[in-house]
This record gives sequence, structure tokens and C-alpha cells, in this order.
Amino acid sequence: MNEEMVTLAADDASEAWVGAVGAGGVFLLLIVIVWQIAATWRARMLAAREEQYRQLAGKYAQLLEDNTELHRRTLDELSQARTSLAAMEKMMREIE
Repeated sequence: MNEEMVTLAADDASEAWVGAVGAGGVFLLLIVIVWQIAATWRARMLAAREEQYRQLAGKYAQLLEDNTELHRRTLDELSQARTSLAAMEKMMREIE
């Protein structure tokens, strides 16, 4: 009878260890799954942010080109105005 109780106690202890190791494994698996989901989400957010930065850089490049063209046109108009003003001054001096 004592031998049966010792055997049953030993079986209960080994079952407890198996249960504890199994529960630990399940928790470890859940931690790894959550960790991977978080890493995947973070990678997607970084990729989306990078795409937004690329769009912003493209928009900035286009605005810079537009600004350069406007600047060139303004300089051309200013040159024409100076030429016209010089011609008028010359004409006014000739009239005097």
C-alpha cells in the first residue's frame, strides 16, 4: 500500500512538471506570436512612412522646379523691363 502511494505521489509530481512545462511552452509560444505580430506591424508602418516621405520628396522636387521656372521668368521680365527703361531714358535724353 505504501508503495502504491509513493508511486501515485511520484506520478502526480511528474504530471505537475509536465503541466508546468507545457504551460510555459504555451506562454512562450504566445509571446513569440505577439512579438512577431508587433514586428510585422512596425515594419508595415515604417514602409508606409517611407512611402509618404518619397511622395513628399517628389512633391518638393516638383515645387522646386516650378519655383526655378518662375524665377527664370521673373528675371527675363526684369531684363526686358530694364531694356525698355533704358530705351525710354535714351529717347528722353535725345528729346531734350
